[in-house]
Amino acid sequence: MIEQIKDYINPGKNPDLTPAHEFRRKNLPTLWLLGKTGAGKSTFIQALTGLSSVEVGNGFAPCTKTAASYDFPQEKPVMRFLDTRGLGEADYDPQDDLEEVGKLGHALVVVMKADEPEQSSVLSALKQIKKKKQINHLLLIHSAVLLSEETDRERQITFNRNQVEAVWGKDFNSLAVDFETEDGSIYHYDELISYLEEMLPVISMVVDKKEHSTIEEKNFNRVKKEVLWYAGSASATDLIPAVGLVSVPAIQATMLHSLANQYGVEWDKRTFSELIGALGGSFVVRYGLKFGARELFKFIPVYGQTVGAVAAAAMSFGMTYGLGRVACYYFYNNSKGEAVSQQAMQDLYRDALKKGKAASGYEEN
Repeated sequence: MIEQIKDYINPGKNPDLTPAHEFRRKNLPTLWLLGKTGAGKSTFIQALTGLSSVEVGNGFAPCTKTAASYDFPQEKPVMRFLDTRGLGEADYDPQDDLEEVGKLGHALVVVMKADEPEQSSVLSALKQIKKKKQINHLLLIHSAVLLSEETDRERQITFNRNQVEAVWGKDFNSLAVDFETEDGSIYHYDELISYLEEMLPVISMVVDKKEHSTIEEKNFNRVKKEVLWYAGSASATDLIPAVGLVSVPAIQATMLHSLANQYGVEWDKRTFSELIGALGGSFVVRYGLKFGARELFKFIPVYGQTVGAVAAAAMSFGMTYGLGRVACYYFYNNSKGEAVSQQAMQDLYRDALKKGKAASGYEEN
């Protein structure tokens, strides 16, 4: 069993993985932004990605006549932002754009400036979205709240929330946010991330919470989005019967090779064997059995193409992320000439597996 697992985690000849990555790019977890020009949508993206206004502005690509998408990160995207533009402009009917973009978005964020009560164009668009029943999760952001006097702020927020409630109903969250405070922080940032994580779980992995307790964790954060990219590709292709059996091991092998290079560790059979040895032989056997079992489930008529495939996708995401996480931990210590304990490796893998499955977005489906 161990020798077989070595073959498919570290195959001698990898198949062409371009189709796998392209499939993932077409099916990225997507956050749809709706709001008038100047409401703070681009600033919202900057806050989540840590990028500058220039980087965000240059990264948008048209996807309909007036809507644009932003993949993050650009080279190896983990998620996508959709921005419906032109709301409130004369002679613009967003119906066609909303129809097309609604097929792509997984969760909706409506951004309204707190002191701007005239939101008829946004409310009209929201009414169309509600009618189509394409979006289940909605977060209303009241932006630039600190520009208003405290005595006016609650009244402004209540007014805009009531406008949205009249169109959407009460099933949505609402949060007052300000992206431009005097000390450079973001007002209600932690609450914002918590709401977004509920809507789009991968955000919990994308956002840098800057809570690194060790140098090793700080180093991992620099490559975490790449690990997520590989994990996403593995999970997306695993939704198709027979594809994951070939592509998932090859994706993982490519990931390990890339990560080793970034840590200055030579990736060869010896390094691979030492990595697996550090995890323990029993882990390798369990890994192989789980992988084989979930692939077999995908061939069961009806069940395999629905529940089985979704469960496999969640597991592929989690296992690939877990493998990448422990590999980075091992490579870091290896580059420093420091030994790692098998227990620490196994604990780290289990924790990363759990986080990865939750971030995949498939676990509860």
